[in-house]
Amino acid sequence: MRSATSVEIDPVFVERVVMEFARFGAWGATGVWRTVYSPEWVAAAKQYADWCAEAGLEVHKDAVGNVWGRLRGAEPGPSIVSGSHIDSQRPGGRYDGALGALAGLIAIRALSAQFGPPRRTLEAVALCEEEGSRFPTAQFWGSRAIVGRIAPGDAVATKGYEDETIADAMREVGLDPALIAEARRDDISDFIELHIEQGPILEQAGLPVAVVDAITGIRHLRVTLTGEANHAGAFPMDMRRDPMAGFAEIAAGVVNTAHRMGRPAVTTVGRVIAEPNFPAIVPHTVQFSVDARHPDPAQRDILYARHDALMREVAARRGLEIVIEQSLDHPPCLSDPGLVATFEKAARDQGIAFTTMPSGAGHDSQQMAEIAKVCMIFVRSKDGRSHTPEEFSSIPDIVEGVRVLAAGLHRLAY
Repeated sequence: MRSATSVEIDPVFVERVVMEFARFGAWGATGVWRTVYSPEWVAAAKQYADWCAEAGLEVHKDAVGNVWGRLRGAEPGPSIVSGSHIDSQRPGGRYDGALGALAGLIAIRALSAQFGPPRRTLEAVALCEEEGSRFPTAQFWGSRAIVGRIAPGDAVATKGYEDETIADAMREVGLDPALIAEARRDDISDFIELHIEQGPILEQAGLPVAVVDAITGIRHLRVTLTGEANHAGAFPMDMRRDPMAGFAEIAAGVVNTAHRMGRPAVTTVGRVIAEPNFPAIVPHTVQFSVDARHPDPAQRDILYARHDALMREVAARRGLEIVIEQSLDHPPCLSDPGLVATFEKAARDQGIAFTTMPSGAGHDSQQMAEIAKVCMIFVRSKDGRSHTPEEFSSIPDIVEGVRVLAAGLHRLAY
C-alpha cells in the first residue's frame, strides 16, 4: 500500500532521457563508447547540464568536469546528493553509470514538481569518470576529486592507452589540471547512488529493486610461480618443478575456497601467462591474477588468509618459488544503516518489492564514503549482463528504482 507521499515518476520521460542520453557515443545497435573528456563525453555532459537547467536546478561544472544540479533547500546545511558516472566501457551499454546520473536528476525534478522546494538542499551529479576506460589508473577520477584523493602531479602522471596524459585531455576540453583541488567538497552529508545491479541476483529472485547495504572489498594479486623448464616427455614427473601444475592446483583451490564459503564470497583467476608457452615444454614460470572479493570485513580477511596459505603451501610442496604482488586493495564499504533503513522504508511506502543485498562490484560510493554517509539502490539487470552493449534494464524496473530513490530523498530532505 502506498503512503500519502507517493512519488510519481513519468515512465515516458524516463525512457526519453535514457535513450537520448545513449545517443552520445552510440556504438552499434545498443552500445555506448563514451570515454572521459572525449567529444562524446563533452556532449553528454552538456546535455546533462541542460536538463538540470530545464528542471529549474542551479547548474555548476567543477574543476574536473563533474556536472552538478542543485535544488536549494530552505534551511542551511550540507547537501544530499544523488548521481553516478557518465563515462562508459569501450564499448559498454546504455545503463552502467549513466542511469544513476539520470536517476538523481529525474528524482529531484519530480520532487520539485510535486512538493516544491525542499527543507534540505538536494543535488544531482553526473560524475566525470569511474571506469578507467581511457586512462586505466584514473578510475573514480570524478569522485576522487570530490573527496580530495587526487594528489598534485597525478594528472600529469596518469597515462592513457594512447600517447596522452589525463592532464592533456583535461586541457583539450577547457579544464585546468592545476585547479583539480577546487573540486573538493566538504558540504555533502549523504550520497545515494542508483545503479544497475550488474549481476543476476535480482532477476533470480524476481525482484525489480534492491537496497545495497555494503560494497564489496576487492583485492587484486599478481602471482608468479617459478620452477624449471624441461622436456615434456623425457623428464620424470617426480623430479619436476612444474609451475603449471602448481598453478592448476592453486587456481582450483582459490576458486573452490570462495565457493565453499558461499555467497557473497567470490574469487576469479582471469589471466594466466606461461613462459615458455609451448605444448612439449614444462614452463619455467607461470604468472596469473587472483581477484578476490567479499563485502564483510571479517569474512574478507578469512578469504584472503585462506588464499595466501594455500598458495604458499602449494609452492613449497612443489619446490616452486612464489612472488605475490598486490596491485589493488579496496576495503569493503558498509552503507550507512540509517540510510539503508530509510530506503527500505521508502520502498515499502511505495509498494515496491525489494531485497537488501551487497554489491559485488566497486562504485563511486566507496570514494564518497570518505566525506558522507552512503547508500546505493540497484535496478534489475537482464541476464545479469553489464560492461557490454547487451546490458539492459527495463523501463518499468527503472521507474521502480527511481521511485524508491525519490521517496527516500523525500524522507531525507522534506
